[in-house]
Amino acid sequence: MDMSGRITLNAPKQRVWEALNDPDVLKVCIPGCESLEKTPDDGFAAVAVLKVGPIKAKFQGKVRLLDVVAPTSYTIAGEGQGGIAGFAAGSAKVALEEIDPQTTELSYYTEARVGGKIAQLGARLIDSTAKKLAAQFFEEFGAQVSSSITAVE
Repeated sequence: MDMSGRITLNAPKQRVWEALNDPDVLKVCIPGCESLEKTPDDGFAAVAVLKVGPIKAKFQGKVRLLDVVAPTSYTIAGEGQGGIAGFAAGSAKVALEEIDPQTTELSYYTEARVGGKIAQLGARLIDSTAKKLAAQFFEEFGAQVSSSITAVE
């Protein structure tokens, strides 16, 4: 499943970039995140509890930052194991563009795949859950870095 979008944040580009790399900010923004800690390889170790339809699972995984062009863009890629529920893996290409000194547009393109029992739930349920989780992430991220957030279609 793939998703893309853009949001406008009322915050300077550098502040948005720092928040995108701050494990404390990301932990608050990632739905169901129980822990997110930096690893020596400039990545993160993560634990999140997610519910997809009737299946609730604790996912443990790793997140890596790739193709980093500070403070403009990166790709964040991760994968997690949810025990008998299955696995989830994906990546997001994130880019920042300064609109003015106090406004930044964040654009993203995500790709995700799931396997195991979760994959048996059906594409529509998985897709709607992924969109809901992305919306929750960006709503909270906007609250963390700016006084307001505006979605751009």
